[in-house]
Amino acid sequence: MGRLGTAGRRCLSLALVLLALLCLGNTCTSDTGSSNLSVPDRDTLVLADSDPSTLDPALAREVGSVSYIMQIFSGLVTFDAGMNPVPDIAEGWETDGTGTIYTFHLREDAVFHDGRPVTAADFRYSWERACDPATGSQTAGTYLNDIVGAVDRLAGGAEEVSGIEVVDDRTLRVTIDRPKAYFLSKLAQPVSFVVDGQEADGGGEWWRQPNGTGPFRLAGWEQGSLLLLERNEDFYREKAGVGHVAYLFNAGYSMQLYEQGRIDVTGVSIYSLERVMDESNALHPQLSIYPQYNITYLGFNCSGGPLADARVRRALCLAVDRERVVSQVLLDSVEAAGGIVPPGMMGYDAGFAGLDYDVAAARALLAEAGYGPGGSPLKVVVTLPGSSGDLASYFTAVLYQWEENLGAEVEVRQLDGDAYFDRLGEERDDVFFFGWSADYPDPQDFLDVLFRNGSINNPGGYADAAYDSLLDRAAVEPDESARAALYRQAEAKLVAEDAACLPLWFGRSYLLIKPRVHGYALSPLGYPLLSGVSVSD
Repeated sequence: MGRLGTAGRRCLSLALVLLALLCLGNTCTSDTGSSNLSVPDRDTLVLADSDPSTLDPALAREVGSVSYIMQIFSGLVTFDAGMNPVPDIAEGWETDGTGTIYTFHLREDAVFHDGRPVTAADFRYSWERACDPATGSQTAGTYLNDIVGAVDRLAGGAEEVSGIEVVDDRTLRVTIDRPKAYFLSKLAQPVSFVVDGQEADGGGEWWRQPNGTGPFRLAGWEQGSLLLLERNEDFYREKAGVGHVAYLFNAGYSMQLYEQGRIDVTGVSIYSLERVMDESNALHPQLSIYPQYNITYLGFNCSGGPLADARVRRALCLAVDRERVVSQVLLDSVEAAGGIVPPGMMGYDAGFAGLDYDVAAARALLAEAGYGPGGSPLKVVVTLPGSSGDLASYFTAVLYQWEENLGAEVEVRQLDGDAYFDRLGEERDDVFFFGWSADYPDPQDFLDVLFRNGSINNPGGYADAAYDSLLDRAAVEPDESARAALYRQAEAKLVAEDAACLPLWFGRSYLLIKPRVHGYALSPLGYPLLSGVSVSD
């Protein structure tokens, strides 16, 4: 889910989009040797994955690490099956009349894995640690920034976060800067999870043997080989249905491992999708499809060059047949996007088509802006991830339409994939690839985080006071229907009027799940929900 917040955020969600949309979930690894840590023979869910980069909730930025952290750690709030925030370590809460003061009441039975009770002071420590500049969290600026004093602490201007108050061991009072409907959803994110202060203060890679609070504890981890989780028998809510979860690393291609019976779940790449979608194929009954709260789009440089002209941006949008790309290139594995807010999320408008395919209108706009026959040729430089010179077929399909329909001269410049999103703000050209997967199920995480003037996740430099005003009004609007209407207005302005980007598609995840596995599900946010899983031996 990630690069995640206002301080630099988003490897997490971008990594998810790349995983889901470039590979559609297939794990590609190579065999590197044996391990001393073994997979239990019984009551074990076996998966193929890769090593997390960290298990520190304050530092996790990519979906791979978050998927593990969600099993080992926990926070005040979690999501139910409908993606609504519900109590977790907090057994409940209330707000004052202004909607800015939250009082959380902690469960009596919530304990760390070593048996020590979780207190309100543990949460204050965890959040202040995340906001400490010395910690280096690049997610605290997104998820904790509503708390009074958090921004000052992140900037190094305060020694504590003034809006966090420990009333007693089981009562935590939190003051936010304005009433915000999405505040509780942010608290379901890893950076808000509680950590053991004694452990974290020890420094180093303490998270390799973490004392968490989640439904599983870390039983062992051999880098590059195997990570093993075991059920937390002292978990304060319903205990996990499976005794162990084993993650195999560097064991081979996950699709092959699945077909060999060595793992229980695998993502399906686009190369195997047609086969498993065939109802006559033996694997088809094991296929599950999960819509994801994510969007892939091409961002535009709104602050300079030819695309500073909204007419040029609109022309580029109108010249692309997204439905054709999705159907012919991506085999309908994703859903063509007219806007930014994904299906299933509050504020999604199924009837909103954005700037639909219209070549004649695109050419007229381009001519009006001084390009095309009788004017200057439109030259566009596109920044894409990669370093090999090869382009994904869907990129080629989009860029070809600009050349064919508008006579544009398109040049591609690639940035190394590992550093692409970190370098994009400084090195993006006229057009750039971008993807985003929700970190919490609210349109604010798309329309505000990605396109507000000054946001670190707005490399295109889109800036419009009327748009930001709609976001400000939506943030504090208590009525959900009214909030949704405000976000729809903002989306229409962003996409159909100002053409700040070209939405391409919303993602889906395709998983094969063995019949012996019961209750496995993938959250719309992209991580598996393992505590409800059981297996038949």
